[in-house]
Amino acid sequence: MRTLARRLLLPGLTTLALTATGCSSTPHTTAAADAAAPATLAPAGDGTSQQLDVAAAPQGTPTPAAVARADGKGKTEKSSLKVASYDQASGRAVIAKAPQGPAQSPAPGKKPEAGKSPAAGASSDAGTPPGADKPVAVGDVIASAPAPGAPNGLLAKVTEVIGKTDRGTEVKTASTTLASVLNDDKADGKVPVDPSSVTVEPLMKGVTFSWAKGPGVKFGPQSAKLPLGNLRLDVNAAVDTAPDAPASAGASVSGFVQLAPQVEFSYDGSAGGGSGPRGATLGMSGEWSSQWKLQGRAAASTGAPKRIPFAKLHSAPVIQVGPVPVVVSLDLTCYVQVEADGRVTLDVQQDVKGDFKVGGSYALGKGWTPISESNVKSTPVTATVAASGKVKGALGAEASIGLYGAVGVSADFAPYLRGEADAKASASSDGKTSLSGAWALYGGFDLSGNLHLQLSLFGTPLFERKIPLGALNREWTLASGHAER
Repeated sequence: MRTLARRLLLPGLTTLALTATGCSSTPHTTAAADAAAPATLAPAGDGTSQQLDVAAAPQGTPTPAAVARADGKGKTEKSSLKVASYDQASGRAVIAKAPQGPAQSPAPGKKPEAGKSPAAGASSDAGTPPGADKPVAVGDVIASAPAPGAPNGLLAKVTEVIGKTDRGTEVKTASTTLASVLNDDKADGKVPVDPSSVTVEPLMKGVTFSWAKGPGVKFGPQSAKLPLGNLRLDVNAAVDTAPDAPASAGASVSGFVQLAPQVEFSYDGSAGGGSGPRGATLGMSGEWSSQWKLQGRAAASTGAPKRIPFAKLHSAPVIQVGPVPVVVSLDLTCYVQVEADGRVTLDVQQDVKGDFKVGGSYALGKGWTPISESNVKSTPVTATVAASGKVKGALGAEASIGLYGAVGVSADFAPYLRGEADAKASASSDGKTSLSGAWALYGGFDLSGNLHLQLSLFGTPLFERKIPLGALNREWTLASGHAER
């Protein structure tokens, strides 16, 4: 009887597809990259509001800083100053005149307009407003793209002018908020993350990274084309195998994760002279696709599921909100997670496609509300399950997004595949035996995370603790069956 039970094989898990759509844990309200992005000159608001464009910061330009004049009037404007250096420990910064751009020449074959011949040494800063390059003073606000000593950019208020140096004006600074530079203006937009700006740190062997910014970029053994704006991680690695498993049941995972992330940003400063904005939003969204295969008999996991990170990704895109450079910090850790009892041998494969959105939305009088959404489709899978037991495997990503290096939202998105089988054998005194078994295979995803108090960088009130996004879980049956003999 024991021999018969060990030989039980429950094959024939049929190919099946199921769609899960419209998944959202919390409804939300919409509130209304580069080191070369210009910084801004931001005087106090004058009581009028305007709609600001939200776009990726231009590349390949000088790095002027942003200074909001404490005694200024009118709207935030570009500045001809830059952050020459910054010391995070002391809060000291050196503010200097940004180098002038090259002389502007007419396009080939085009004659200069009358009276507008480019003079030698003419600079691209010709449109800089008067007084934008005057020395900084106490109360001025600096909004800068990444600079020496400030790899995540700088958003700070001048508290003391120390004096002149051979590099510029040295000042002491203190932290401030976006409300001090965006004032009563409004902004709302989505900015795709340039995959070429993403740095990747492989955490195990068998990981490759590819991305597409222009046409013709290919990947994989079949040389398929990667969609523009996408980044892709391929993994092919062994995982811990159950000690008593035969060599043929060695556990492994293979497949890929493909993403097209984008930053979602909105700000509504029209609060009627209040100390903070009427609304704000910070989030990350994007398309997700993954194809992965889990094979063999995975080792039993005790306590928490065994999580195996295989790559870390980092990007610090600069989005241009009107004249203000807003530096966004984006981090992703991709992982494989296996939860098993050491008894089940699997051969499963799943394709997942869809999208996700995580973040936080602020509304005056209501505070911060989590955003947690996913719209996922599972394409056909094939699988076999042998013996009795349970197993669950996921290919997911931990993500964090914030402003100027401070984490504002953390999230964990993990499409998974779960299988279980139960075999029973019995014998009677007359020598007759019977064998029965049931099996089932499920697809699903988990989405969870938190809002962090650093979201107060918008100028909104602090909250005392993390605000959970709310656990979002969807699971559907892919295949099941029953066998007797």
